[in-house]
Amino acid sequence: MQEVGSRFIRVRCKDCGNEQVLFNKCSTKIFCHICSSILAEPKGGKAEVKGEILEELE
Repeated sequence: MQEVGSRFIRVRCKDCGNEQVLFNKCSTKIFCHICSSILAEPKGGKAEVKGEILEELE
């Protein structure tokens, strides 16, 4: 099976438990809508996800 590079992912904030859908290749920091913790940071390609990845969406 061929890996698809760009996907949306559902992430849970480790601080407040809020769930958000975000793109796995972000170009800016992604913050939690509830507590403003960083959920993901750009790292020259795929994002470094700081929260818990719950699922990859198709």
